[in-house]
Amino acid sequence: MFVRLTLIVLIAALAVGLAARPSGSAGKPVRYVVQPTDTLWSIAAKHYPGDPRQGIWQLQQRNHLHGTTLVPGQRLLLP
Repeated sequence: MFVRLTLIVLIAALAVGLAARPSGSAGKPVRYVVQPTDTLWSIAAKHYPGDPRQGIWQLQQRNHLHGTTLVPGQRLLLP
């Protein structure tokens, strides 16, 4: 009895795993053009919920920034 139940659960899990598809809900990346008064902090505070420090880290990683200096007109990808 236990073996049958285990087999049924494994087959069901396999069926769900094969039927699952990525939702594609991430969407296209958003591009942002840096304005003269922008800082990483201000951009992160506007576009990310919660603590802006996490948003700053994500911006730096996504855009391969090695510091915090931004130039007006610079284009950033918002993760």
